[in-house]
Amino acid sequence: MGAWSEEPFGNDTAADWGWELDDAESWEFVTEVLRDFLAASDADEDTEAIVVAAAETVAHGLGSPTQDDSYTESVTAFVERVGAPPAETVALARDALRVVRGDGSASAELWAEADDLEAWRDALGRIDAALSR
Repeated sequence: MGAWSEEPFGNDTAADWGWELDDAESWEFVTEVLRDFLAASDADEDTEAIVVAAAETVAHGLGSPTQDDSYTESVTAFVERVGAPPAETVALARDALRVVRGDGSASAELWAEADDLEAWRDALGRIDAALSR
């Protein structure tokens, strides 16, 4: 996972997924990512990076982004096209984010190895707070 920051779109995988929002026509694109992740028994760090990006996309849809820069331009355009997320998508985002943030996640292990676990968890905590408003 080529990461340059702990922000939701601060890695290659999430940035690439963000560009896919340019072709997405509804929240179902994001909802499907979250549902599939929660239904899976195991996920790698790339899948978890996409889940974090999806949760940030939901936060944007709620008007509470935690990252707003050139890496989120596709997110902004997507939300302008499709409007606010459905309540189900918000709930899925919160649930998925909590799994990724947990001790057993592949991403948590990588961030711990990089000695940046606290900063990464803080970034995810900001997204969770945005989803809870």
